[in-house]
Amino acid sequence: MMHIVSQWSHAVAAILFGALALWQLRLSVKDAQQKALVGASLATALWALITAMSGYEMLAATLAEQCRNIGWLVFMYTLWRQGTDADRPRSVLAIYVVLGAVLAVQTGIEVLPAMFEGSPRLLEAVFLSSMVVRMMVAVGALVLVHNLYTAATPDARAAIRLPMIALAAMWTYDLNLYTSAYLSRGGSDELFALRGVALAFLAPVFGLAARDAKNWDIRLSRSMTFQTLSLIAIGGYLIAMVAITSALQFIGGEEARVVQISFVFAASVAALLLLPSSKFRAWFRVKISKHLFRHRYDYRAEWLRFTDTIGRPVEGALPLEARIVQAVADITEAPGGLLLVPDAAGALVVHARWNWQLADPPALAATTSTAAWFSETGRVVELDAVRAAGSDEDARQTPEWLLCEPRAWAVVPLVHFGKLAGVVVLARPVINRTLDWEDFDLLRVVGRQVASYLAEARGQEALSDARRFDEFNRRFAFIMHDIKNLVSQLSLVTRNAEKHAGNPDFQADMIATLKNSTARMNDLLARLSQHNKGRPEEPRAVAGGAIAGSVAAMKRVQHPVVIGGESDLFVVADPARLEQALGHLVQNAIDASPPAEPVSINLRREGNEAVFDVIDRGCGMSAAFLREKLFKPFASTKEGGFGIGAFEARAIVAAMAGRIEVSSAEGEGSRFTIFLPLASEARRFETEQQAAA
Repeated sequence: MMHIVSQWSHAVAAILFGALALWQLRLSVKDAQQKALVGASLATALWALITAMSGYEMLAATLAEQCRNIGWLVFMYTLWRQGTDADRPRSVLAIYVVLGAVLAVQTGIEVLPAMFEGSPRLLEAVFLSSMVVRMMVAVGALVLVHNLYTAATPDARAAIRLPMIALAAMWTYDLNLYTSAYLSRGGSDELFALRGVALAFLAPVFGLAARDAKNWDIRLSRSMTFQTLSLIAIGGYLIAMVAITSALQFIGGEEARVVQISFVFAASVAALLLLPSSKFRAWFRVKISKHLFRHRYDYRAEWLRFTDTIGRPVEGALPLEARIVQAVADITEAPGGLLLVPDAAGALVVHARWNWQLADPPALAATTSTAAWFSETGRVVELDAVRAAGSDEDARQTPEWLLCEPRAWAVVPLVHFGKLAGVVVLARPVINRTLDWEDFDLLRVVGRQVASYLAEARGQEALSDARRFDEFNRRFAFIMHDIKNLVSQLSLVTRNAEKHAGNPDFQADMIATLKNSTARMNDLLARLSQHNKGRPEEPRAVAGGAIAGSVAAMKRVQHPVVIGGESDLFVVADPARLEQALGHLVQNAIDASPPAEPVSINLRREGNEAVFDVIDRGCGMSAAFLREKLFKPFASTKEGGFGIGAFEARAIVAAMAGRIEVSSAEGEGSRFTIFLPLASEARRFETEQQAAA
């Protein structure tokens, strides 16, 4: 029964793969991948036909199976070669060379049974060796299928998914088939017969995949190559262990069992010692990069890692300067490094370190002449070459403490527009090597990029300092304006004291004025201090009439001020800041008014807002001044004026959710109007209760 299933299933598979090849030929095969698909389909059809006619155990069927495997491996190789990466053929070729050698060994093993027909023991050894080699082919092919799919571009993965699934299914079936045959010391007729059924089902999958061949596009990465070779090495290691232990068992003898156990133990210990070793992994990466790739570095991966280290710090990350050292060290796999920056005199001093386990540098790490030399030349210095050279220019400029530290490896200058931003000193990597032209070029480019980061960081620090000075100057300008008003008030008190010093009422007013001025000056000094942590009060319900009365009382010493309107209005405001803003506007009105012309403060209600009108009959302002300069700092129509009062008043009122409107005409006077929210009855009642308490 199994013989019939094997015959007909393989025959159907031969017909389907033959039809697939003919269909591709009718489509006018042009590119290499279509030709490879036709060749692989024909080889599969030939193998299936021979197996159907002669059986799977015949030499012709075995050799035809090898042709089938070669055909599909060539098909995958044509996919690899589609990309433009110059490194692709060299890196993948090594994997194919290994599989080619295994296939050649398999061919030699398959012809051995004819030579050992009279020796059952040798025939069994040849059979087991054949199964091991076939397992190796299946494992290697599966590794290539996996990495071919993972290396494809995202758009191409959908297109190559079907052929990769079909190839993976075909070689997975073969791997399980030969593993079962090896373990059972003989083939399973059922499994060999059903392989034809599996291939018959896979043929339509290849046909569907061939319809989207134009979108197949593969890109190979270095990390993928390292992964591929690692998987192949692991697979080869396991298969070698199986083959050697089987050979030892075949040789036999009294000591065979002891030798087998000793070999497995020694191989396991070797694997446990080598695989976790960082030095071994570093050596492996160096050898792979040296022998399989044209360039030492995968520039895309290195640049992504560099920018992630510098520009995307995670929570709790190192400071920028330490990340700069880490980013440069990671490129050459250096275990640590130092950042030296110029001091005020131009000499180099240690500014940051990352994993630096070597000798501590001196306080003055390099002289000004060394810094100037790095700035002029921009040279990356390999310290081993400098130590060997003796007395050349590099040796004269390199600091002595670096030459005396054998684990110091390289010096990378950070030059930004001809100016030295710093120097990175790298420790020797685990696998020692000399720097080549590619290292020098990459480190020079990285040095310039890092220098731009350092220059930007210093620019940000300078900008931050400038902003702090600007804030200080801003506060100082406001305070100078207030001081000017206080000086004017105190000057008036001094002049009146000469006339009314003996008047008790004047004395009481003078004392009150001096107390108020002293309190305000202390407040101004506190506001000027950078350590002042005071914040404006939260707006609350305050009596507008009381605020206006307080301002009028202070200003009446120097000029007549009258209050009118609804004095019982309650507004939502910070009382101290409202008094300050209203005082600025009243002072401006006083300065603009004739000595005998009073300034009016009028309180009224307008909708849900309380309104303070400050009215004067002074010189007034032009429409152009109102439009262009009134609320601009340092713009004033008064001789000796600072132009700060109106600007600060508007800022204070805006902070309390209010606004200021102005109307003025030259020769007629001005009206400044403050609008603030009216306090609700609840807030007013709360304020009255607090005042009563």
